[in-house]
Amino acid sequence: MPESSYPKSLDDAIAFDAADPLSEARAAFSIPDNLTYLVGHSLGPVTHNALKALERAAQADWRNDLVGSWNTANWIDLPTLLGAPIAKLIGVNADEVVVCDSVSINLFKLVGAIARAYGSEARIIVEQCEFPTDQYILERLSEQMRLDFVRAPAQTGFENLQRGDIFVRSLVDYRTAEVADVVEMEALAAQAGAVVVWDLSHASGILNLQLADWGAKFAVGCTYKYLNGGPGAPAFIYVSADHVDELETPLAGWLGHAEPFGFSDHYVAAPGVTRFVAGTPPILSMTALKGALDVFDQLSLADIEAKVQRLGDMCLATFAALGLRSNSPPIGIRRGGHVSLIHTDGYAFSQALAKAGFKTDFRTPDTVRFGLCPLYLSYSDVWRAMQTLSAILESEIYLQPEYAVRAKVT
Repeated sequence: MPESSYPKSLDDAIAFDAADPLSEARAAFSIPDNLTYLVGHSLGPVTHNALKALERAAQADWRNDLVGSWNTANWIDLPTLLGAPIAKLIGVNADEVVVCDSVSINLFKLVGAIARAYGSEARIIVEQCEFPTDQYILERLSEQMRLDFVRAPAQTGFENLQRGDIFVRSLVDYRTAEVADVVEMEALAAQAGAVVVWDLSHASGILNLQLADWGAKFAVGCTYKYLNGGPGAPAFIYVSADHVDELETPLAGWLGHAEPFGFSDHYVAAPGVTRFVAGTPPILSMTALKGALDVFDQLSLADIEAKVQRLGDMCLATFAALGLRSNSPPIGIRRGGHVSLIHTDGYAFSQALAKAGFKTDFRTPDTVRFGLCPLYLSYSDVWRAMQTLSAILESEIYLQPEYAVRAKVT
């Protein structure tokens, strides 16, 4: 690897690419020609193995074996089978993660179960900057359980914690890519008699997570971003084995029963984290995810995180050189898998970049996010994206009316 901490020229970028231990991972993905895809933080691209898994599930299993595929293709065990490779990616035991439902539903189930265990002491705390759906779900859950709901100012949620508090926090901020200090926050929570529930949606698959070593006990996360599970892919729940037997899910469902095919009138929780499975798993989405996760088998999370930091530093250096503002952690400071550019014409920037073959996304009111997934993006790709941004800014092409027309999804 070159001595420079990040590429500062096209020649540097080419040299970094030549020494990149992740360079072969790009071949696992099916990405359109002439497109540099900088939106893996929102929806990861499809892998060849995911497409093959979908084809096999539809043509061989569903088409030929029909309902028998619950046994012959082991559909029934997919929630736990998929939990094991995800557990490896977040640094916990294989039997502590289960794949099911969505992040919103899983957050409802997990926080509801913890609150039920705490009883009347429980308060649910989020910060004002938290991802909106987390806030919506938790506020409504608080109303239903008649618990205090606290929406704390940004960066203050871990202050003044008290016994019974349940603090829900994204490990990586969806706007800025700031990374929370898990060890510090877990220590503060433990000292107060509180717990933290982590949302890993912008962290899993892009950072070298070691949740067990860091003291984290509870988490949820999605699989359609850096895990490349596809649109609508199911989410996951992590509960430390030391705590799972204390919890009762508020959404008791058939496949979370200890003996689902015993057809008992009364619910008995399955052992371990499987109790958080509720309804029938989305089998086609799960098989796509199973194929997608294969890409991580031979890769180092340390290499993934190191590369994403260099790609981000390269972007931030370009922003600074162009006089543009970012709210992401500065060069040399740990961040998640994207960097954010702040500009009043941000939406127009994103549209002009897309027309030039560089797909980003936009978050109101003024944020362009550049997703920097290192599995399929090279240093040269990102260097060219930054040069294109510079050309768009210099030419002022983004001021053309066509780039101001807002789509429903930005």
